[in-house]
Amino acid sequence: MAGNSHGHTPAAWTGVTIAFIGFCISGACTVAAQPLGFVAGLVVVAIGGVVGLAMRAAGMGQPKSTAVQRPQAAQPQS
Repeated sequence: MAGNSHGHTPAAWTGVTIAFIGFCISGACTVAAQPLGFVAGLVVVAIGGVVGLAMRAAGMGQPKSTAVQRPQAAQPQS
């Protein structure tokens, strides 16, 4: 797994960091019995996903790999 660059982009780091903060908010509000805070934390988690996708669309994500064309075997002529 260490050989690939999966998730090593600003878009991935930012999205996951925001989502982690949302999970922390939801967890703290669960223990404190604050349903509104719990829902607010879930909204922050969703915002993290949206921010990550927006940053990827802006070019800060993993670059699209171009498909390598394999030479095709010679087809028998009929």
